[in-house]
Amino acid sequence: MDIYVGNLPYDLGDEELLTTFSEFGQVASARVITDRYSGRPRGFGFVEMANDEEAQAAIDALNGKDMKGRPLTVNQAKPREAGARRPGGGGGGYGGGGGDGGRY
Repeated sequence: MDIYVGNLPYDLGDEELLTTFSEFGQVASARVITDRYSGRPRGFGFVEMANDEEAQAAIDALNGKDMKGRPLTVNQAKPREAGARRPGGGGGGYGGGGGDGGRY
């Protein structure tokens, strides 16, 4: 089961996230998401646990738990929709302006 973990302290790394969830069972992976440009943690991450019962026990125990002064948000991760774009970015298109004011 994939688990979303939000409101993480910004100084928390992958290893500490893995250790926190390992108390509830075997963790396949634990990853704190970082900003691709600055490399700084973005305050959320994902944990993958092979056993659904252990994953649910971790969710139940850790959701709302204080970690370094921040209440965690822990729930089952929603699968990314096929073809879904990441939020942010955008832009593109053509700028307006210029021209001859409609005179030909």
